Amino acid sequence: MQQVQAVVARAKGAPVELATINVPNPGPGEAVVKVQACGVCHTDLHYREGGINDDFPFLLGHEAAGVIESVGPGVTTVAPGDFVVLNWRAVCGDCRACDRGEPWYCFATHNATQKMTLADGPDAGTELTPALGIGAFAEKTLVAAGQCTKVDQSARPAAVGLLGCGVMAGLGAAINTGAVTRGKSVAVIGCGGVGAAAVAGSALAGASPIIAVDIDSKKLETAKKMGATHTIDSSQTDPVEEIKRICAQTYRGADGADVVVEAVGRPETWKQAFYARDLAGTVVLVGVPTLEMKVPDLPLIDVFGRGGALKSSWYGDCLPSRDFPMLVDLYQQGRLNLDAFVTEEIGISDVEAAFEKMHHGDVLRSVVVL
Repeated sequence: MQQVQAVVARAKGAPVELATINVPNPGPGEAVVKVQACGVCHTDLHYREGGINDDFPFLLGHEAAGVIESVGPGVTTVAPGDFVVLNWRAVCGDCRACDRGEPWYCFATHNATQKMTLADGPDAGTELTPALGIGAFAEKTLVAAGQCTKVDQSARPAAVGLLGCGVMAGLGAAINTGAVTRGKSVAVIGCGGVGAAAVAGSALAGASPIIAVDIDSKKLETAKKMGATHTIDSSQTDPVEEIKRICAQTYRGADGADVVVEAVGRPETWKQAFYARDLAGTVVLVGVPTLEMKVPDLPLIDVFGRGGALKSSWYGDCLPSRDFPMLVDLYQQGRLNLDAFVTEEIGISDVEAAFEKMHHGDVLRSVVVL
């Protein structure tokens, strides 16, 4: 066992703290990772606010890249010295989803069996709940070996670590869940980190037009840099009607976008996405709603009459072992600008300030560099 510094959320809504934690030596199927960089994701803020569950104290951080320090018995997929991106979908290989060849829907993903604990103070020995089974706002963390995906060791940790959650969620929502391809039109509602990634994924797939919708002009400018062909300020313009107008200009008879990605996670924006899609179009919900939110009231005849598909995207329906190395290679080739998602690099003691910047929309991603 070793002791390291880490960011801990002790109670609902309370500011996070820098604490000393115990990291056990890896057991069977586990690995200890020396974290090099970890993005500050809105999901971490959800944990701090009690929006995920109330299993406090939480060890926050999950969009991470680092180097394998040690592995436990039976681990063959990674070895000490490997540069890895961490993921929260360590597939089991034996559930009904895996058996039918759809491991991205795995129902029994793995986390480390052992628990990291607080090391000092009156709560010494208290077990920590790692965010998404990772807990990477820490100098080192313990994870299941399957949560470690080996990638090109020359890649920038602060950039490729973001594939661990937000960037993969957005890219995958477009490409994997929404099946965006050449000849399809796309609208993305909400252009924070996940929405900007959905725009980038749509551009990578060759979609056109790609319409970015937000109320923040800075986010819309970022979306244009990621590949958006049109932008809509929905505080000034009805986004549904404007999406329909733009698509009709491009494709004769179009009555909306082929794929609408909702990256906000609110009932009112999901309803906009529902009505902004073309006949037989697809809505992809990748924004994370809070526990009290409900599906908006819709006439059932509209659900039936418009056809198509209403989907949720879990982690961009990704398979890390397949998708992470491919996306890192595209980044290394200059075809996927992951650097554009890194607004600032910060220290491990700056996470609470990064949450505040997130509230004000000042950053796409703050990244803790260790």
